[in-house]
Amino acid sequence: MCLMENTIPLKYCLYARKSSESDERQAMSIDSQLNEMRSLAESEGLNVVCELQESHSAKESGQRPVYNQVLEGLRQDEYNAVLTWAPDRLSRNAGDLGSIVDLMDQHKLLHIRTYSQTFTNNPNEKFLLMILCSQAKLENDNKSINVKRGIKTKCEMGWRPGIAPLGYINRAFGGIKDIMPDPERAEIIAEVFHKAGYEGWSGRRLHAWLCEQNIVNRSGKEVTLSQVFIMLKTTFYYGEFEYPENSGKWFKGAHKPLISKDLFDLVQQKRGVNKGVWGSKTFAFRGLLLCGTCGATVTAEEKFKKLKSGEFNQHIYYRCTKKVDPNCPEKYINERDLRPLLEKFIDTNADKIGVNDKLRARIEKHYSVTQSLLTHYKVEVPLEQPLIEYARYVLEKGTFNEMLGLAEGITTKLAFNRGELRFV
Repeated sequence: MCLMENTIPLKYCLYARKSSESDERQAMSIDSQLNEMRSLAESEGLNVVCELQESHSAKESGQRPVYNQVLEGLRQDEYNAVLTWAPDRLSRNAGDLGSIVDLMDQHKLLHIRTYSQTFTNNPNEKFLLMILCSQAKLENDNKSINVKRGIKTKCEMGWRPGIAPLGYINRAFGGIKDIMPDPERAEIIAEVFHKAGYEGWSGRRLHAWLCEQNIVNRSGKEVTLSQVFIMLKTTFYYGEFEYPENSGKWFKGAHKPLISKDLFDLVQQKRGVNKGVWGSKTFAFRGLLLCGTCGATVTAEEKFKKLKSGEFNQHIYYRCTKKVDPNCPEKYINERDLRPLLEKFIDTNADKIGVNDKLRARIEKHYSVTQSLLTHYKVEVPLEQPLIEYARYVLEKGTFNEMLGLAEGITTKLAFNRGELRFV
């Protein structure tokens, strides 16, 4: 320190910092730092003109608002010395260290007093300050590398870092951490996937059902609709996870899956991933029918019945949406029963049913081909009206697209009422 600096009275800013990050969990609390430095200032007669404190990491340069305030106070000559617990309270990165050294070179910062050391604008003392702060940065860098290495090892062992999704709990015993099914929620979450996959429940219906079951999240609050949608696309439930998210790095989990991969894939298919709309599955006859009791539109649901063999039978049911009358008593009808009912109705009323040009072209083509085949093979089978012949073929042997085309091509609305069809 030069002679001029020796004659300038020192005015100290007491600066205390505590980071909540894991690398500084062992550092003294802010209150402890303040108490120790206040005692030191009193015992040595230091003139402390202000106290500043903050809870912020020092890893990133220029990101601490209170520390920046300390630097600005030095530049404005509000004080010319700093009292702090240790050098690493001031800097753990090269940028902040450079700011401190620059202020010392400009004779704006004349003295740094820590609990066990003193630093002035002396070359040796500045060099020691830079070594200590650089050592703190080295410790940070090494800890970051070790943390990343530890996370990678944990993933390779099958344990996903962080809080486990709803339906699981993080458990620690004997120094070992793992993830296990939540005894209170696991079965309910598995049931959510079963209802979404095999019964075709929508997200809103699942959300309402979870509310009825009094299922809450870890905050003790009601599970939200957005949380339901996130849950339905979380691969962790069938035993795999990606970490970090969107990194393309997948790991096989060591935890117990709540559902099978097949069920998860079925749920994604039902959610209409490619269409981006939940419940966007197309049903062949949904747009053709109205409820014959209340006049509301008819909707459809796909359900799966589990067989003893473990396989599932698919069933499609058409029912009133109840938008006109919430208490409409009209019962649902299975598509397997609806097809012969529709065939019989067309047989009887073909001349009264309107069709559009697209369907008419398909009907005429089918009728012409059928007539040619019967003539070619000399089969004497009388043909009915073209619409009747085409409808019989489609409803008995046709593909889904052919059934959808038939229903969309009929311009006459039909009403379903107590197991029978009639004109609207």
